[in-house]
Amino acid sequence: MHDLTGFQRDLLYVIAGADRPSGQTVKDEVEKYYSSEINHGRLYPNLDTLVNKDLVEKGQLDRRTNYYAITDAGRQRIEERREWEAQYVDF
Repeated sequence: MHDLTGFQRDLLYVIAGADRPSGQTVKDEVEKYYSSEINHGRLYPNLDTLVNKDLVEKGQLDRRTNYYAITDAGRQRIEERREWEAQYVDF
């Protein structure tokens, strides 16, 4: 995950923990964590980056709403990150 920003990594984790969330749902969850508003100009380009890196799949729920789902590659990246973290932090 060294090629992702911290924000992109957080988006990936939120998507992994939800069942095909909409962009708005992802935004709401990240805003809770950051305790601040995330504007669309920041959110959607970063979601698109995750899609372009094949870590997230983007689909359509209806004509106005997209969903996001983690891919196998995205899940693998999270697993690798957690293994790396475990070398340094073991609670």
